[in-house]
Amino acid sequence: MSYSTITHCVNDQAFTSRVTACIAQEQLAKGEVPSPWGFTSSFAWAVASASDVEAAYAYALAAQNPNPGGDETVITDEMILAHVQANWPGIETIPPPATPTPTP
Repeated sequence: MSYSTITHCVNDQAFTSRVTACIAQEQLAKGEVPSPWGFTSSFAWAVASASDVEAAYAYALAAQNPNPGGDETVITDEMILAHVQANWPGIETIPPPATPTPTP
C-alpha cells in the first residue's frame, strides 16, 4: 500500500466524480435528497484507501493507463459501491462542513 497512490487516486477527478455519483445514488435509494458533495471527500479517501482499490490504481499507473480513475476495468463500480456502503454508517452520519455565507 502506498500513500502516494492513495493521494493520486483521491485527486483524480474521474475517480472522485464516480464516488460522488455513487453517493448520490445511495442517498436516493435510502429515500434521501441527493446532496453528495459534502461527503465526497470523506468517501473518496475511504474508497481510495481500500486495499483492492489502491492495488488496482497502482497497477494502472504502472501500466501507464491514461485514465485510471475513470476506467471501469481498473476500479469497477461494484468496488466503489461496496466501499461506500461499508463506510456509510460512519461517514454519512457526520454532518458536512458548513458552507460559508458571503457577507454583503
